[in-house]
Amino acid sequence: MRSGKKISELVVLIRGAGEMASGVAHRLYQSHFTLCMTEVSHPLAVRREVSFCEAVYEGEKKVEGVRAMLISSPKEIESGWKKGFIPILVDPEAKLTKDFLKPDILIDAIMAKKNLGTRIDDAPLVIGLGPGFIAGKDAHIVIETNRGHHLGKMILKGEAEPDTGIPGEVGGYTAERLLRTMKKGIFHSHKSIGDKVTKGSVVAVVDDYPVIAQVSGVLRGLLREGIEVKKGTKVGDIDPRGKQEACFTISEKARAIGGGVLEAILYWFNK
Repeated sequence: MRSGKKISELVVLIRGAGEMASGVAHRLYQSHFTLCMTEVSHPLAVRREVSFCEAVYEGEKKVEGVRAMLISSPKEIESGWKKGFIPILVDPEAKLTKDFLKPDILIDAIMAKKNLGTRIDDAPLVIGLGPGFIAGKDAHIVIETNRGHHLGKMILKGEAEPDTGIPGEVGGYTAERLLRTMKKGIFHSHKSIGDKVTKGSVVAVVDDYPVIAQVSGVLRGLLREGIEVKKGTKVGDIDPRGKQEACFTISEKARAIGGGVLEAILYWFNK
């Protein structure tokens, strides 16, 4: 192994703690890596039941048996590892955490579709998820995040497929399955994650303006109550397949991306 460390000794810093970042973190945790995650102060995750960033609001979040907890200082990271949870810090640029940890691996999992400051010299191995990163320039390795034949593929040269602006197909639907706001205001939900909804029903309101379901199914994701949103913000996700258990488990997309990250780490350090 290039670093001279065992897998369990490699320190991984993940920027972001939303749905895809959490799928990656869960897979690496289960593979006995030592992890820390960073987030913004007000995450806007929709698939909250499978996103560790909920710990920013609740203090802790458990996803499929793995627990993350919010800490207030990098000095608390090692204590969190000893207690068996993934530490999460509010550190939007990850600078404080990165300088303190000096990680072996840095993963930019913000999914912003552009690079928000990650550099290839931030760690011995830097991995970027999705578009916005060029392998060999911004990151050592890029992971494909677009649904389809290449989902989870490790890219050693070049970049991921560009963002199409069209959500991936689930149950035969793409953009119709997402709930978006039509105006700026405060979000108030009328439903909960896991609830069944029918096409045409009011799922939530922004101030007094309704957010209406375009398809029938179950609410796989829903923004937190009372969050201020902009016009066009994604505030919900309907799964037309109607399986409630899917609302509380990691998606096939997040698992595939997590598998791609694991492959990239083993490829890099087992040379």
